[in-house]
Amino acid sequence: MAFDIKLADRIREHLSEKNELKVEEKKMFRGMTFMVNDKMCINVSGKNLMCRFDPNLQEQVAEKTGFQTMIMKGKEFKGYCYVEPNGFKSKKDFSYWLDLCLDFNKRAKSSKKK
Repeated sequence: MAFDIKLADRIREHLSEKNELKVEEKKMFRGMTFMVNDKMCINVSGKNLMCRFDPNLQEQVAEKTGFQTMIMKGKEFKGYCYVEPNGFKSKKDFSYWLDLCLDFNKRAKSSKKK
């Protein structure tokens, strides 16, 4: 599945406004992943966002428009979700999701390098 290039551009623009971030793009999860400070932060998956956020906020975040639980191999992944386009149409909603991911990124653990 191809990913939405315009959505990736919106993410790039938002991240470029944050000078202190080290951003790297990687093709992962059948989309484009934005690694921030060597940790997975946000991903474009098709036309959706795939967000990584504080798992303690799962119930609160689940109430947002466009939220979809992330399930892989029958298991729910707390602290991750997909967001459908109707959940980030406005600039305010788009910023909410990215800032949610960036806030958690400061405390998130990075994957161990192989």
